[in-house]
Amino acid sequence: MWASLIAVLGTLLGSITAYLLQQYTARSDRAESRAHEARRDRVAVVTALTVALADHRRAMWVREDLRLSGADDVDYQAARAASHTTRSALTAPLTALEILAPDLAGVAHDAAATAYALRNTPSRELLNARRLDAIESADHLVRQAATAV
Repeated sequence: MWASLIAVLGTLLGSITAYLLQQYTARSDRAESRAHEARRDRVAVVTALTVALADHRRAMWVREDLRLSGADDVDYQAARAASHTTRSALTAPLTALEILAPDLAGVAHDAAATAYALRNTPSRELLNARRLDAIESADHLVRQAATAV
């Protein structure tokens, strides 16, 4: 009888141990999957933001170059409309980055601010300097994201 009781208890303890190990493994797999998805989402949002920054930086450079060269008003207005579109396109990835990677929000806002600083630049030399600053600021965002993500 004792042998039977010990066999039943051993079977129960083995089943409980197997169940607990399965739960631990499933929980660990879910946590790993969530971490992978979160990293993928952060990389995607940083990528989208850097693309939007580059588009806006280019649009602002074209716009301000046209203004400084005294180009036709129709061309300038078209470039101005394009710069408004690219600035608007910055909103979604910047907002998503603030939510998904709040530790990068400050660097991202700095990168956006340097792109916005191209507006109303008084000279071509300063326009080119600000463009280079905007490029460096976007590159800095990427470097920070590489270490944070």
